[in-house]
Amino acid sequence: YVKLDWQKKLEWNNRGFSTFHALLVAAASLYVLLESDLFCDGAQDELMINRTSAFSDSILGISAGYFLADLAMIFYYFPALGGTQYVLHHGLSMFAIVQSLLSGQAQMYIFMVLFTESTTPCVNLRWYLDVAGQKNSQLYVCNGVALFLGWLVARILLFLFFFYHMFSHFDLIKKVYPLGFYSLLTVPPVLALLNIVWFWKIAKGLIKTLRKARHSQ
Repeated sequence: YVKLDWQKKLEWNNRGFSTFHALLVAAASLYVLLESDLFCDGAQDELMINRTSAFSDSILGISAGYFLADLAMIFYYFPALGGTQYVLHHGLSMFAIVQSLLSGQAQMYIFMVLFTESTTPCVNLRWYLDVAGQKNSQLYVCNGVALFLGWLVARILLFLFFFYHMFSHFDLIKKVYPLGFYSLLTVPPVLALLNIVWFWKIAKGLIKTLRKARHSQ
């Protein structure tokens, strides 16, 4: 770390906060979606699309604050911490989270999308290993495989379920206030497209890494 230049140190620290946020919101999303009864059918009289809790509001507030702070740093040090794709991802994420937090609507779908952050620690670990000169290590290869599989599940297949669930409950979606309704129809497809683009890059990188590892044996 001491030998890194200021840009690498900045990104090292930034990715540390990114990893903490990702672990927090991924764990919270799992709890809210699977363990709690907040969005369970028949658990409350309130419509699923309108359900909130103090815990869910707190997590969304923390996440909105993180994306705002990270977006500010990306702009300030642009493009050292990420290019236009990162700006688009963070901007849309923050826009959707703030809407849901202020309106108290569609929080279940926001938490589905927030769970995709579970892949971020693998992305950051890959960067750390690369900077540390460990691209040829077994850990780098294993992390690449984990990132590929995790991305496939959390950012590709989960989005397919997201769209299926949303359109099979479209009668509830139509009860969301106008800006939130149109945001639900536009923001997730853009994020899904970004995920597909990044997944393609991850797949190509994994193939390259596996070929290199095979030839070095």
